[in-house]
Amino acid sequence: MALHHGCGSLCKVSNIVGSTSLLVGSTRLLHLPKSYPIHCNMVSPSSTFGLGPLKLHNKGFRLRSCRVKREDKNQTTDVESVSVDEDTLKIDLDTAIQEENYMEAARIRDILKELQEDSRSSVLSANTRFYQAFRNGDLAAMQSLWSKTGKPCCVHPGAKGITGYDDVVESWEVVWMNYEFPLLIELKDVEVHVRGEVGYVTCMEFVKTKGSSSWGAQFVSNVFEKIDGEWFICIHHASPVDI
Repeated sequence: MALHHGCGSLCKVSNIVGSTSLLVGSTRLLHLPKSYPIHCNMVSPSSTFGLGPLKLHNKGFRLRSCRVKREDKNQTTDVESVSVDEDTLKIDLDTAIQEENYMEAARIRDILKELQEDSRSSVLSANTRFYQAFRNGDLAAMQSLWSKTGKPCCVHPGAKGITGYDDVVESWEVVWMNYEFPLLIELKDVEVHVRGEVGYVTCMEFVKTKGSSSWGAQFVSNVFEKIDGEWFICIHHASPVDI
């Protein structure tokens, strides 16, 4: 059975799903609660996936994996165009103000403003790449977008959180098993915020699958962390909304 993300009249099948891991070449068996529904049309808050997170077990059961496209090596990725440390600039700004060097303070303030705008643009660009991978069922791109440090977390609509890089990536493979691509995805009320090395995007996400007449709606929070000058997603939380 498959998790779904975004829409769905509900139907139930076996709670055992086999998928070939694209990360390490092994075959894994996914045990999902029997109440997990397949994603078809539209999800409401009362239509939940189940009560527990994905459990992944290395077994010999094999099922077709989802459609995967190669990552485009020629695709440009936005990195920070200003490599100045923001905390250092804030210290320099405080020092300039204390020394009543207001011309220097104004100059530093302008640099900080430009840096913050660049950071907001870079976070928004990372969010756009996330939705391009989601729209096209591009697992290779999705793998490259998630942070491999710490314990990234993904909350699909109505489900508990899935933590850890491998499990998060494999959850997208399960989500996409029964989809035809590309999906129709629209975002509204997009807001971007950056605080140092962490940025987040909130938005309304609308998803429509091929053959469906209705849209699934989620309120989404995507959190990104800056690692070696690039922004990686570390939290994706999608909460279903009635429309």
